[in-house]
Amino acid sequence: MSNKSAIILPLKESFSDKDFGAVSIWVDYYLKNTKKNIDFIFCKKLPNYYKYLNKNVIPISVKSKFYTNLQYIKNIDYEIKKRNISIVEIHNRPEYAYYLIKNNPHLKINLIFHNDPNTIRYSNKPDYKKFLLENCNKIIFVSNWVKKRFFLNLSFSHKNNVQVIYNFINTINKFPKKKNIIVFSGKLNKSKGFGIFGSAIIKILKKYTKWEALVYGNEQRESFNFSHSRLKINNWISHKDLLKVYEKSSISVVNPTWDEPFGRTALESASRGCAVITSKSGGLSETFENNYVLKNNNKKELINAISNLIENKSLLNKIQKKNFNNVIHKPYESVNALDKLRIRKKILISAVNKTFKILHISNFGIKNNHRLFNLSIAKKISNGFIRNGHDVIDFDYRNHNEGLFLNNSLDKKIISITKNYRPDLILFGHNNSLSRSTMLILKEKFRVKIALWYEDHVMKGDPSYRKNLDLIEKNNDLIDHYFITTAPDIIKTKIKKNKINFLPIPVDPNIENGKFYNVKKDKDLFFALSHGVNYGKLKKNTIDERYNFIDKLILQSNNQINFNILGLYNEEPKWNYAYSNELMTSKTALNLSRGGPNKYASSNRIASLMGNGVLTLIHSKVKYQDFFDNDEIIIYERHEDLIDKLIRIINKPKELRIRSIRSKKSYFNYFQNNIIADFIINKIFDTKKNFKYVWSK
Repeated sequence: MSNKSAIILPLKESFSDKDFGAVSIWVDYYLKNTKKNIDFIFCKKLPNYYKYLNKNVIPISVKSKFYTNLQYIKNIDYEIKKRNISIVEIHNRPEYAYYLIKNNPHLKINLIFHNDPNTIRYSNKPDYKKFLLENCNKIIFVSNWVKKRFFLNLSFSHKNNVQVIYNFINTINKFPKKKNIIVFSGKLNKSKGFGIFGSAIIKILKKYTKWEALVYGNEQRESFNFSHSRLKINNWISHKDLLKVYEKSSISVVNPTWDEPFGRTALESASRGCAVITSKSGGLSETFENNYVLKNNNKKELINAISNLIENKSLLNKIQKKNFNNVIHKPYESVNALDKLRIRKKILISAVNKTFKILHISNFGIKNNHRLFNLSIAKKISNGFIRNGHDVIDFDYRNHNEGLFLNNSLDKKIISITKNYRPDLILFGHNNSLSRSTMLILKEKFRVKIALWYEDHVMKGDPSYRKNLDLIEKNNDLIDHYFITTAPDIIKTKIKKNKINFLPIPVDPNIENGKFYNVKKDKDLFFALSHGVNYGKLKKNTIDERYNFIDKLILQSNNQINFNILGLYNEEPKWNYAYSNELMTSKTALNLSRGGPNKYASSNRIASLMGNGVLTLIHSKVKYQDFFDNDEIIIYERHEDLIDKLIRIINKPKELRIRSIRSKKSYFNYFQNNIIADFIINKIFDTKKNFKYVWSK
């Protein structure tokens, strides 16, 4: 599915260099600071003499004078479908989100509130809010005050898909030269405090003859009659020019009488070195480290505050410099948070376009009586193919005993099966067992596609890496595609790079069906090691770096962690249900693979851990943070970091349970076996994608 994204502005917003509002500034600032590609910006169609703030604007015309917002979002909905858009960011209009959710159940929707949700249609009632929380990918608030207002009439105060992302400002390097100017900008109405400002500023200008006042904004619904020769009331100017005004101004007044959701004017003027006088209002206290707040927002208080700054130049300079040097909302943090919203994590399921016949040659566990059924990647991949409507023959090459007595018996067997079954694909699972002559017959006579997946390390660090690499490189010119459980970009091999794909460890809903977060825990950290998987017990006198890592971890933890370790210290490994019984009693689990941490490389146990709902610790070098958020896994750097993060979570059962639930849900959303199977088919046959593969472009 497409990963195209779009931003939707409110109908009333003028996304241009004229008559811009707070939402337009927010979007414009983001677009100028992000490195992500935003495909489309939907806003109202403006007259030709207006200039849009971005080249990717799709203007939306609304001809009807009635139900204009409904017509607006209907037209946008048409564009979303026509342009195959999958991610939208809606600003300050929950009614748009409500409509799109109802009409596009697979659309990923991020909703950003710039104002008090209780004053906006479709978020002013508890049922609306609950609907949005359940159906939006993310709900963003421009301040913590706005977030609190959203949860005001709900029985809870937080949900995992809500986040505060502040307005931000690009700073300037040098403190600007100041003039005796007092500035006010915004809607010129009572709510913004303009009435109080106007009556106060006339008194100030009469008393202090070397000062002037500049006002920028308009308001057609209210009128004031403030007049003075040094009071200049101007219409809107471009945002860029307004910042220049702040640079030369000494004092900025931001004194709304209503609850300001955030107060961008305060943020901007403070960043340009103004001494900012504010009222006690909504989210204004979160704007910057304000130290000049009116106790009472009235004419007398404002006159006294301005007079104090004018008469006390040292105080004025001190506040100006402090504001200039302590900007708390810079671009990086907010832009990075917004960028993450554009990563599509919600997997969409649609019908398979074409079914194939697949001969899957792998180890299906017949010889060990399916002791490893819960760890078998082969079984899960085959199940994924079947779920997607394909026909599969599983051939267990390790149970083919004729090879002990007859030369080339495996090759003959596969040729015979191919002749009878006529598969579209022969998939080698963790083996490359056929001779070159047999593979040539399969390719030339039967025109079959051949692919190979492999789960062991094929790079330096693992003692068997060279042997593993040699195995998969054999006859690589005859193999159409490879799927390996390590990031292809870090592997040095003679196999062509365009043939190699990353293969995530799949989960199967019938196998990883545990909800271990509901089980009472008596252990803190689980880890299972085995270098004798196929034998069922550990090989004697075999020690690798995982043993040393666990030893050091236990020593440095200083008895603060209750470990549950299998496969070490004469504790034999356990399998299938016995293994699960140990895992489910542990609060967390450690994912540690032989060969050291490498990008995307993981043992097949990661599926058992996360797939059954156990919060998992993973080394940062494995780069699983590319797929999962911080509330879905725990990333660590060193032993000390691992211990510190573990200690912080093990005594927080509520947080632990929530994160474990998210861990399982996300792992299934990204790496369920039908998604993995679809990816394999897509790469080999260039079919239409039926899912979004978060690990592949």
